[in-house]
Amino acid sequence: MENREIIRKRQKARKLLVQALYQWQLNQDAVAEIVAQFMADNNVDKFDNEYFITGLRQIISQIKEIDAHIIACLDRNMEKLNPVELSVLRLSTYEFLHCLSIPFRVVIDEAISLVKTYGAVEGHRYVNGVLHCLASKLRAIELEHTKKP
Repeated sequence: MENREIIRKRQKARKLLVQALYQWQLNQDAVAEIVAQFMADNNVDKFDNEYFITGLRQIISQIKEIDAHIIACLDRNMEKLNPVELSVLRLSTYEFLHCLSIPFRVVIDEAISLVKTYGAVEGHRYVNGVLHCLASKLRAIELEHTKKP
């Protein structure tokens, strides 16, 4: 598979993950039900299925740990966050913690793109700040290596 196609499929999987996390957050549906619905409603050849399924399962199973990292970087109660932006923050935090092959800048860029598409008008600015805080804590070594001398 060509590199461009891999990237495109991963981006589509992220979009679906944000939608699935949003749905889970609002309805608390079982993960298996959400996976089944998304697999039936979407062309499985167009996104990274494994990334979607694994990501959704792991994010939800580790939600307390993920949320604790996010809360440490917020200036307000988590309940006041836009649900889409919270879903993006959860996905990004998961990627910071468990997808070390994805550079922190890619995680942030993808998150900002998702928030600009699905979030509130200026939500990307807030999410960007939270993600930079998270990156400084969860990817400190990587961040240090990218600083200019």
